[in-house]
Amino acid sequence: MAEKVLMIALSPTMEEGTIVHWNKSEGEQVTSGELLCEVETDKATMEYESPAEGTILKILVPEGGGAKVAEPIAVVGEKGEDISDLLKEVEAAEPSAAGAASPPAPPSAPSPPPEASVPTGPAEPSTGGAAPAAAPAGGAARTSDGRIKASPLARRLAEEKGIDLAQVPGSGPGGRIVKRDIEGYQPRPAAVPTGPIGPAGPIGGPQLVEEQIPVTGKRKVIAQRLAESKFQAPHYYLKVTIGMDGLIDARKRLNAGLEDTKVSFNAFIMKFAAEALKRHPMVNSSWQGEHIQKFGRIDMGLAVAVPDGLITPVVRDCGNKGVLAIERDLKELIPKAQQGRLLPEEYKGATFTVTNLGSFGIEEFTAIINPPGSAILALGMTQRQPVVVRSASGGDEIEVRSLMKATLSCDHRVVDGATGAAFLTGLKSMIENPIEALY
Repeated sequence: MAEKVLMIALSPTMEEGTIVHWNKSEGEQVTSGELLCEVETDKATMEYESPAEGTILKILVPEGGGAKVAEPIAVVGEKGEDISDLLKEVEAAEPSAAGAASPPAPPSAPSPPPEASVPTGPAEPSTGGAAPAAAPAGGAARTSDGRIKASPLARRLAEEKGIDLAQVPGSGPGGRIVKRDIEGYQPRPAAVPTGPIGPAGPIGGPQLVEEQIPVTGKRKVIAQRLAESKFQAPHYYLKVTIGMDGLIDARKRLNAGLEDTKVSFNAFIMKFAAEALKRHPMVNSSWQGEHIQKFGRIDMGLAVAVPDGLITPVVRDCGNKGVLAIERDLKELIPKAQQGRLLPEEYKGATFTVTNLGSFGIEEFTAIINPPGSAILALGMTQRQPVVVRSASGGDEIEVRSLMKATLSCDHRVVDGATGAAFLTGLKSMIENPIEALY
C-alpha cells in the first residue's frame, strides 16, 4: 500500500528543510535505510535515509523546494499502484511556502558527465538522468520563495571567487547552479556607452543593486539564537593586549619538527584556553535558570564563517588533548563546516567558544556568547608595534613586539567580573609564556 514519505527533523532545531538533491528518481526502487535525498537544514546539509521500502511513485518536492517537518516530500508504494486519492489528500493540505515549487521535469536526455571532486569539498551530485534545465536569460534560476538554486559547494566556490550567484546560469536540475557553472563562469563585459555620459551618469566602481534576499532556515536560527543570547544574557566585556612573540616562536619550533601537518594558531589558543578554564571552572559553566551548570568537560567551539551564516564546530574534551590532537580535529571539522556537512553532534553543546577575525584584518571586536556557554573569546589580528619596556638599567626602552588584542564576552549571571578577569589574565600569561601551560 502506498504511503507518504514525510520530512523529518534532521537537526534538533530544524523546522523546515530544502531538498538539495534527490538520490532516487520516480520509478526507481528504494529500500529502507537507503539514501533517498540530501536535505539542507538550519545548520547543515544532511543525508535523509528512506524510512520506507518500495517504488518511488511520486516526488512531491523538487530539488530546490522545501517542506516543513511532517509535510510529505514523496510517495512510495508498489509499482503501478493508483495513488490518485493520496495525491488529492496532499493537494488538499495547506502547502508550505517553501515547498510551493513546480514538480521536476521528466527525464528527457542523458545527464552530463559527473564532475571531478576537489580536495576541499565533495563532488557535485549527478543530475539523476534529467537534462539540464535552462536558467532564465542573464541569471540564476530561483525557487518560488526567491532563493537562488545552487549547491552548497557552488555557493562556497562563488564566495571564494567573489562571483555573484544571481548572475550565473545554472546547468543542474531545474537550473540549479553546480560546481562546473562557477568554474566556467565568465562575467559579461560591461556595455560600452554609445554617447556622452552626462553629469548624472554613474561614477567609477561597482554599482549598488536593490535586492530582497530571502532568509534561509539557517539564517533564521542564527538570528533567533543570537538575539536570545544578547538580550537574555547580561553581557560585559574584558579586553587585554597579548604579546605573541613567545607563542610565535613555540609554534615555529614545533612545526619545524613536523612533516605531515602544521599546527595553527587556533589550535594553540584553544589549548591554552582549555588550560585556563581548568584553573577557572566557573567560566566553563552555564546559566540554567534554577541552577548554574558547571561542566565536567571542556568542549570548545571555533566559529567558522560559511556562505549563508555562521556555524561552530566543536572540539570535544579539549582539556585532555594536546595541540596536535586539537589540530587534527580542526582539520576534519572545518572543511565539513564549510561544506555544510557537520552532524548535530559536531556543532552542538560548546561549553566555551573562540572566534578569530584576525585573518580579515580586524584589530579587535566583541562577540555574542554562544549558548549554552557563558563566555566567548574574540581575537583580533597580530601586529608588530612599538612597546615601551624597562631596561636592565632601570630606564625605558622601545622594542618592536608582536601584539594581539583579545576580548572576553561574559554572562554576568554566571561569571563575575573578577572571575572573568582572572581567567583572561591567566590566559594572557600562558600565551606569552607557553611553558606555564605545563604547570
